[in-house]
Amino acid sequence: MSRFTLVFAMAFATSTAAYASSDTAWADFAKDVSAKCLKAAEGSLEKPKIVVDPFGTESYGVAILNGKAAGADATVSYLCVYDKQDKTAQIGSEIPAEKLGVTIP
Repeated sequence: MSRFTLVFAMAFATSTAAYASSDTAWADFAKDVSAKCLKAAEGSLEKPKIVVDPFGTESYGVAILNGKAAGADATVSYLCVYDKQDKTAQIGSEIPAEKLGVTIP
């Protein structure tokens, strides 16, 4: 096996492994964002639904939570911001359905 072929094969194997672990890392990231955002919204929504931006920004994860406002008849949404460095989440204020129409299946 030539030196070039060996180097190419090693580079390909390394990049393939990195790609596979990146998919797993992004999936784990989305699960953590979801869990932390749902925890931050506890008591604000009854049966909340959430959609997570799969990558977020360079520094933050982002999600939208939607559902029936706790103790009310209104449908509302919340934006959630997850700090990638601190691994903490905060939700913004309640956004009524008239201001932000969100449907999460």
